[in-house]
Amino acid sequence: MSPAVPPCPPQCPLMSPMPALLCLTALALVTSVTSGGDPGGALTFLALGDWGGVPDPPFVTPRQVATAATMGQVASERGGDFVLALGDNFYYEGVRDEWDPRFQDTFERVFVSPGLRGVPWYVMAGNHDHAGNVTAQLRYSRHSPRWHFPHPYYTLRLHIPGSNSSARLLVLDTVLLCGHSDDFGLGDIPEGPRDAVAAGAHLAWLRAQLEAAAGDSFVLVAGHYPVWSVAKHGPTPCLLRLLRPLLRRHRVTAYLCGHDHNLQYLEEGGVGYILSGAGNFMEDSRPHERSVPPGSLRFFFGSPASPGGFAHLRLEPGAVTVTFLEATGRVLHRVTLPPRHP
Repeated sequence: MSPAVPPCPPQCPLMSPMPALLCLTALALVTSVTSGGDPGGALTFLALGDWGGVPDPPFVTPRQVATAATMGQVASERGGDFVLALGDNFYYEGVRDEWDPRFQDTFERVFVSPGLRGVPWYVMAGNHDHAGNVTAQLRYSRHSPRWHFPHPYYTLRLHIPGSNSSARLLVLDTVLLCGHSDDFGLGDIPEGPRDAVAAGAHLAWLRAQLEAAAGDSFVLVAGHYPVWSVAKHGPTPCLLRLLRPLLRRHRVTAYLCGHDHNLQYLEEGGVGYILSGAGNFMEDSRPHERSVPPGSLRFFFGSPASPGGFAHLRLEPGAVTVTFLEATGRVLHRVTLPPRHP
């Protein structure tokens, strides 16, 4: 289970929009994840972004339904110890409160394949979630055994079975760090955090977690906004300035994100960049191809005729294998990332 959220200490200043929860920034919120017994001795998870349906009946899209069904099949066949939800969980303006029917209509009644039953979801907020009530999404963790969202940002310790290898996944709130953005606005980029103090606390937490991860074989960092992307939104200047140097300095294995509605893989400075934003919409434009380092783009898929897609990650002692899959079950691309300490 996810750790409980303690009350805000009396001396903590109130911050918007999540005052009590942001008082926890000095704490290292850590949840441990252990493999459910993969016969190959691996820990596996699925990464899905921008999957959040639509605000009007039937509250889902055909692409979301197809992707959910194939995720269940892949989890059964390839393993799925958890799902990493990369934000934009509820289009277009998040949820109102923790009892909002969208939790049922867009999540609980959609991801129902046998392969996903009992599989925990570890959740982050995207810009569309911040347009609504993010605190309600955090509190929904108390209502659903599958929904784990303990804090706007937190750490997952990943235990690779049958080995001494350690790994961790740092889940960020890039809207808190960089500001809000219109997911459908061409060229619209975050212009800065709404609360500079809260953003600074988040960044300090991230630096401390990366320092603490020095001995881990694999370190994954995940946020909603991309660092690098060739698609509509392109690279995020704030993350290029704040996050990219940290990823390179600490030899992070990979950064996972969504926001652009397609599948991409890029490599730059020894870091893999996994973009999985094809859970609900699909866009094939690449207006920012010249905005990424030459040769960094290794894979792109955004066919409008596609029923969607997601990424599957398999962590073993000797490698992380990233597989991009279409909602048809077709393997689109695969890459293997080495450990930080061979």
